[in-house]
Amino acid sequence: MTKILLDMNYPAFQEQLFSLEKQEQRALLTTLKKIKQLGWEELYKDKGIRWELITSKTTLKGSNIYSFRFSQKYRGTAYRDDNYLVLLALFPDHDGAYI
Repeated sequence: MTKILLDMNYPAFQEQLFSLEKQEQRALLTTLKKIKQLGWEELYKDKGIRWELITSKTTLKGSNIYSFRFSQKYRGTAYRDDNYLVLLALFPDHDGAYI
């Protein structure tokens, strides 16, 4: 099983993380802790995280961008770079992640 490493250095992600309410920050950190314990195939299949391809977006390098759920209210976006999960942004409404 390939261990998932987290890259939380993207400026937009950090700004949004620090502006979340405490309850939402906890939900995100709990989800990220869970992700670190999963392998990639497990992440793709996890029903709670709901890892979904965003077909309308890619990175500048052409990598697929995905959304994941970390609370009832919020979704995040990320892409895979080898063993790293690069976190991009957080969205208070689920539809915002797809626009």
